[in-house]
Amino acid sequence: MNILLLSAYNTHSHNYWCNTLINKLPQYSWTFLTLPPRKFSWRIRGNALSWMGIESEKLLKKYDTILATSMVDLASLIGLFPNLGDANKVLYFHENQFEYPLSQNKNNSNVESMMVNLYGALAADKVVFNSQYNSDTFLRGAKKLLKSINDYSPTSLVDKIERKSSIIPVPISNKAKFGKKIKNSIIWNHRWEYDKNPEDFYKALKILKQKEVDFRLIMMGIEFKNSPDVFKKIKTEFSNSILCWGQQSKEEYLNWLKKGEVIISTAIHEFQGLAVMEGVQHGAIPVVPNRLSYPSWFDKEYLYENSAGELAKGIIKQFTEKSDLPNLDSLTWRILEENYIELLQKSTTSL
Repeated sequence: MNILLLSAYNTHSHNYWCNTLINKLPQYSWTFLTLPPRKFSWRIRGNALSWMGIESEKLLKKYDTILATSMVDLASLIGLFPNLGDANKVLYFHENQFEYPLSQNKNNSNVESMMVNLYGALAADKVVFNSQYNSDTFLRGAKKLLKSINDYSPTSLVDKIERKSSIIPVPISNKAKFGKKIKNSIIWNHRWEYDKNPEDFYKALKILKQKEVDFRLIMMGIEFKNSPDVFKKIKTEFSNSILCWGQQSKEEYLNWLKKGEVIISTAIHEFQGLAVMEGVQHGAIPVVPNRLSYPSWFDKEYLYENSAGELAKGIIKQFTEKSDLPNLDSLTWRILEENYIELLQKSTTSL
């Protein structure tokens, strides 16, 4: 089987997913096309044009299946390369633009990117989401947008998308072996951006300090030129508690995950939660908000009620009582493999 794999905004997590499939399913012949994760507005709207300019020869070939991330303008790509229309077209949503929080510097809505998601889902034969939360927010958001336009905007098309959609998470690694944990250590391993809500983490750390809780910080993740200033505050005010700071090599990153006792999230944007799941598979206890995709994967004992104060309470609880590690075996490749193999097969069902 010849598969065209497309990642139009090839972030670390998207690249991880793509390479997992390529490496785990070597029986297929893969053609993998990517574009770098920068200049978001242009990338999501212009990726079909970019590939037309640099990859026309590959796009003119015949494929059995096209597997594209939701950043791909699949409808435009098929219009520019009609030969692709005969393939089994699968659109995979790691996230959706209907539930993406605007940054502090963006006051306008992102209708353009929403429409790319919507047209792509309609053009695809199969639509796949990595979580129920992702599916629910996409379907609800698409209907809300079309209803708000109220001018030849058929909301029934969203029902058509729902009928051909399914939930298949991004596979995570198997549980790793880990040794003794560093007492009262807290892992942050998210992107250093506003949508990961580092302000709440900072507030929770201040509460822990006020309560004279002894803790250590393992601060990892990808930094950016415009990362929130709150990270500078954390580095300055809790310098004596910091064990690790900034982006690490893969080997060092995994070593720190094995040493960390608790892993937290304060995200306001999260469709699966791979960073936390990776920490759990290396022995860290999660303390995550009772929102977004987290309640789908974690029981109440790991959830806090969406404030810095409650996060601080959750961390203290895990320092003192220590819950058992959650079982995430259902998200490993061994369990999900057949779902992905079936996904890549051409369906004879008409939707």
